[in-house]
Amino acid sequence: MKHLLIILAIGVCTFVTYREIQAQTVPPTKVVPSSQYYEGGQEAMYKFINDNTVYPPVAKRNRIQGECIIGASLEADGSLTNLTVVKNIGGGCGEEAMRVVKLLKFRAPGYKMQTSIPVYFKL
Repeated sequence: MKHLLIILAIGVCTFVTYREIQAQTVPPTKVVPSSQYYEGGQEAMYKFINDNTVYPPVAKRNRIQGECIIGASLEADGSLTNLTVVKNIGGGCGEEAMRVVKLLKFRAPGYKMQTSIPVYFKL
């Protein structure tokens, strides 16, 4: 009986060790999803926004300044949909901010997944 328990313990240890080695050598089958991104990173995106923004004459004349916030959905192919002005300071600044955000081109990942969820963000 004692020998049987020792043989059984050795067999279990061998099986567990074999499974651990097999798990380390087999490449993972799950692919970690990557999201859409702006080519060049966040700094390049802000530079693009600054270069393409034309301050509205009404806002300039009335000395209107501040932040406009634009909400958008980023789709799986990198396109922006459902653009809305969340915060508008007036004088045509919200419309100009939306126009510049429409010009942004995000890069989609190099593969398609079975399901895709749009990402809603504010800029």
